[in-house]
Amino acid sequence: MASTADFRNGLCIIYNNDIYTIVQFQHVKPGKGPAFVRTKLKNLRTGKVIDNTFSSGHKVETARIERRPYQFLYKDDMGYHFMHNETYEQISLQKEMIPSPDLIKDGQEVEVVYHAETETPLTCDLPPFVVLEVTYTEPGVRGDTTSTTALKPAELETGAKINVPLFVNTGDKIKIDTRDRSYSERVKG
Repeated sequence: MASTADFRNGLCIIYNNDIYTIVQFQHVKPGKGPAFVRTKLKNLRTGKVIDNTFSSGHKVETARIERRPYQFLYKDDMGYHFMHNETYEQISLQKEMIPSPDLIKDGQEVEVVYHAETETPLTCDLPPFVVLEVTYTEPGVRGDTTSTTALKPAELETGAKINVPLFVNTGDKIKIDTRDRSYSERVKG
């Protein structure tokens, strides 16, 4: 059990008979009335984010989760297949359990989040950044725009489509932020 004083980003709690992680929280002490904690909770099974308010001192049950290192092997009709890095045990996850599954390439290292009591996988966390090669993009023409932050669509080696700056060409390797699917920088070599 934990109280609202123990809240921190990433804490996993059991709320409405489901497992949620705290994405954001804020302690509020209004001039009139009791203090409370405003939170954003992300459901680890569905990925849905909800807003909730807890009164100050409210007790919640914490969930014990484990992060285990896995390597992506392949994708087929049964789902996405991963292998544990130490035990070589293989598991299959559904597409819904992986945020941005089109940014994963063969051999990619990921972390699979498990509910420790039931030994069930909840979600798959990609690294914050991945490096992928641009397989196709239209050539950008200098003077083509009035804005300094002009973007054009690009297709990556995994089949994902994202927007990149005009100077990125086919064959370039780029770093992508997996949290918001945005271009980060061009990678040399």
